[in-house]
Amino acid sequence: MKKNTILLITGAILTLLFIIFSTPLFESLFYSREFSNEMYAANLYLVVAIITAVVAWGLSGVYYYVINSVSFSRWYHWLIMLCVAVVIVPLITYVYADHVFADDGLDFSGQLSAFCVVNLAVEAVLFIIASYSMRWWSSNCRHTPIPE
Repeated sequence: MKKNTILLITGAILTLLFIIFSTPLFESLFYSREFSNEMYAANLYLVVAIITAVVAWGLSGVYYYVINSVSFSRWYHWLIMLCVAVVIVPLITYVYADHVFADDGLDFSGQLSAFCVVNLAVEAVLFIIASYSMRWWSSNCRHTPIPE
């Protein structure tokens, strides 16, 4: 099996493990009793994990296969995509979770903001994993962010 395929499978497995074990991961990174209980009861940890994974893999795919331009193949272009990902995910997470909490008559805006900062870091790690998993088949951006 080629190195490229092994890296893709490894990235997919790591992402799947992240989704499966999202609750213990997020609770180990940020725990506030009432907030965490409500997140768990509303099954928001799983929803947040899926949103995080989809955005990370989706924006990596956009960079490596849709944009895939020689003029947009530098490390700082990749960094722009990473920044877009780490801005989009906390916004989506905040809006969605705040809506769910508001429907239940709860206000966790402070805790939710802190949780979104944690999710920002998780998104950055997942975006890097997705990038290294799929960059090998890109015709113009395969050497971004770090050459082989």
